[in-house]
Amino acid sequence: MAPLRGILLILTAFTVLTFMSGLVKAAGETVPIAEVVFFRAFLSLPIIGLWLWWQGDLRRGLVVENWRGHALRGLVGTTSMGLGFASITLLPLAEVQAIRFATPIFLVVFAALFLGERFRLVRLGAVLLGLAGVVVIVSPRFGTLELGGAAAIGAGMALTSAALAALAQTLIKAMSGTERSEAIAFYFLATASAFALVTAPFGWVVPDAREAALLAGCGVLGAIGQLLLTASYKHADASALAPFSYVSMLWAVAIGFVGFGEVPTWATLAGAALIIASGVMIVLRERQIARGGTARRKLRAKGML
Repeated sequence: MAPLRGILLILTAFTVLTFMSGLVKAAGETVPIAEVVFFRAFLSLPIIGLWLWWQGDLRRGLVVENWRGHALRGLVGTTSMGLGFASITLLPLAEVQAIRFATPIFLVVFAALFLGERFRLVRLGAVLLGLAGVVVIVSPRFGTLELGGAAAIGAGMALTSAALAALAQTLIKAMSGTERSEAIAFYFLATASAFALVTAPFGWVVPDAREAALLAGCGVLGAIGQLLLTASYKHADASALAPFSYVSMLWAVAIGFVGFGEVPTWATLAGAALIIASGVMIVLRERQIARGGTARRKLRAKGML
């Protein structure tokens, strides 16, 4: 029952987060992106804090040992969020979501470069397949439009956002030995709020009722999605849950079509299929490696190795 609960939680989490992306796209039409980032992060803080208080873990959950790591993760994550939000305003929602699926591919590369993880043959093949998918998606943007066109800039922003998101996850993995996930999430939101607030003198607007509702929705849905995502990993292994994150592509297509009249191109769908296949390859291989490690530990415990 626990794995099923984890699957239901992660499906709900990515549904909520994709709807949040739709609100970001709508708000970003008239509100500066940095202002959207601020409300997304700042309004999530009290929700995360209340959740920790309700769990009776508020004081212990926010203890920090590595302030420098939190600051660096916050800077990288905030930049990724800002570029990702900006790309949503320049490209169809499904296309941005497809490019975001490249994050696990970058994560494999960064883990090998910075954490010393082995770059196995299957991982290399998955990375190459995923990069081929990215090329399929973004090449029309750079091939048929001038390099400075809005869509080309949006594709570059989305791809950079995916890479920085992977770098942020690499930093989180490096911090996981000393820092709690709750503290990492909370201080990231605090850092993002502070960085975004610095841009207030450079063109923020006073939101009207519609814009305020959209911005509030971004913060609330972002926090709920984040909490659901965290909860899902308490009921099932990350490798078992990872393939279900691709439900966000279906929601991105639906929201883009219904809310913004966007029809995904064949390049977007084909590239997304390649990237998803790459992600599934990585997940299956990591699960196989984990099972092999467990089996070897059992044999050692029995004195057979």
